[in-house]
Amino acid sequence: MLFNSLEFAIFLPIVFLIYWFVLQRNLKLQNLFIVVVSYIFYGWWDYRFLFLIALTSFCSWLSGVWIGKLQARSTPPTWFSAKTLLISNIVLNLAILGFFKYYNFFVDSFIDLFALFGISLQSSTLSIILPVGISFYTFQALSYSIDVYRKKIAPTNDIVAFFAFVSFFPQLVAGPIERATNLLPQFYTSRKFDYETAVDGMRQILWGLFKKIVVADNCAIYVNEVFADYANQSGSTLLLGAIFFAFQIYGDFSGYSDIAIGTAKLFGIKLLRNFNVPYFSRDIAEFWRRWHISLNTWFVDYLYIPLGGSRPYVSPNSKHSELTKKAKVIRNTFAIFLTSGLWHGANWTFVAWGAYHALLFIPLILLGKNKRFTDTVATGRILPNIRECFQMALTFLLVVIGWVFFRAETITDAFAYLGGMLQFGTLRASYRFFIQPDIWQTSLSIIAMLIIEWIYRHQKQNFTLHNVKYEWVRWIIYFIIVFTCLIFQVQEEIQFIYFQF
Repeated sequence: MLFNSLEFAIFLPIVFLIYWFVLQRNLKLQNLFIVVVSYIFYGWWDYRFLFLIALTSFCSWLSGVWIGKLQARSTPPTWFSAKTLLISNIVLNLAILGFFKYYNFFVDSFIDLFALFGISLQSSTLSIILPVGISFYTFQALSYSIDVYRKKIAPTNDIVAFFAFVSFFPQLVAGPIERATNLLPQFYTSRKFDYETAVDGMRQILWGLFKKIVVADNCAIYVNEVFADYANQSGSTLLLGAIFFAFQIYGDFSGYSDIAIGTAKLFGIKLLRNFNVPYFSRDIAEFWRRWHISLNTWFVDYLYIPLGGSRPYVSPNSKHSELTKKAKVIRNTFAIFLTSGLWHGANWTFVAWGAYHALLFIPLILLGKNKRFTDTVATGRILPNIRECFQMALTFLLVVIGWVFFRAETITDAFAYLGGMLQFGTLRASYRFFIQPDIWQTSLSIIAMLIIEWIYRHQKQNFTLHNVKYEWVRWIIYFIIVFTCLIFQVQEEIQFIYFQF
C-alpha cells in the first residue's frame, strides 16, 4: 500500500476515525488496533511475509524479557548469560535478513571469485522474494535488544506495545528506524487528540507528497531513460540525469519520511527526524549528519562506537600514537560505510558507493575537520556567502558522483557513466532534453522545493508556514500544492526507492 495511492487515501481516514472516536479511552485496545492495521498495511504487499515480522518481534521481545531477568539475578548462570542471549537474538535476526536479502548475492560472488582462478562452479541460487522493509524493522528490533542489554531501557512485558513499536505502519517499510528509547514509551502513555499537532501532521504529509509526486516521480522518468541508454547519451545529458537522480532519491526518501512522520502525528506519536536539508551541507561529513539520520546514528551507536569511534584505544607507549589513532578512526569509518552500503542492497555497486564516501572522509579525518560544520548554513542571514556557496556546490557535486554508483546496475556501468559525463563536446545529442517543457517543469519544481527548504532550514521540519500570518494565505498555499500534485502526477506507478531495502 503506497502512501500516494487511492488505497491509502481510504485506509488512513478509517483508521484515524476508529483510533480516536472508538478506542480513545482504552490504551491497550489502541495499541492492539495499531498492530492489526499495521499488519494489514504490511500484508497489502505480500501477506506471506507477515510471519517474518511477527517472528522478529516475538524473538526480540522475548530476548529482552530474559536479558532483564538474567541481569536482575545476583548470581546469573555461567552457562547461559545475558550476553549469550543477546548474541543469539542478533544472529537469528541477521540470519533471516541475510538469507532473504543476501543469499543469492553471496552465492554469485563466491562463484565469480573462483572463476578468477579458472575454477567453474555450478550456480545454486534461489528465487527469493525480498520482503518489503525487512532491513528497517530488523534493525529497529535489534536496537531494542541491544539497548536492554546496555540497560538504556527497561525490558517490557507488554507484548502488544512491543509489537506496535516494531510494526507501527507509518514507518514500517521505509523508516525512520526508530529507537526503543524514543518510540516504545509512547505506547505506554495515554494519547489525547491534539488539533494543532494533527494540522501540523497533515501539513507535513502534504509537503512529503509534493516531494514524492512532483519532484521525485517526474525526475524518475528522465533518470530511467538516461541510465537505460547511457552509452548513447552526451556528457551534458548524463550530468543532467545524475543530478535528477540526486533529487529523485532525496524527494522520494525524504518525502516518504515526511509522510511517515506526519501520519504518526495524526495518531499522537512523535517520530525522529530523518532528513535535515542535506543538500545544503558544506562538506561530506555534514551531509552524513543530515542524510538518513536514523540509519547513520544507528550505525554510529551500534558499530562505530563499539569499534572505538573517533577515540579508539592507542597504547601510550606507541611511537606514532596520533597517526595510529587516525588510522583506526579511518578503519572505523570504512567499517560503517561499507556496512551501510551493503545494508542498502545486495550489489557491489552499493559497497562501492559506501567505499567512495568513506574515501571522501579521509582528508577530513586527517586534517581534523570532520566536525567543523555542526550548525546550519547561513545562520542569522538570508543568503549564504560566496564561500558557503562554493562549499555547498562542491559537496553536492561529490554526492552526485556517488549517486551514480548507487543507481548503476554494475560497477562497470558506473565508471562508464562517469566517463561519459566528462564528454561535454556532443551537446547536440542532448539538445532535445533541454528544449522539452517537462524538463523545465521538473527543474522548476526542484528549485521551488529548494527555496522552501532554504526558508525553513532552521525549523524542526521543512514546511511549517509559521511565518504566514493569515489563514487564507495558508489555504491558498495548500491549494497550490494539491493542484500541482494533481497536474504533475505521472501516469505510471513509481514505487518508493527505499522499499527495495
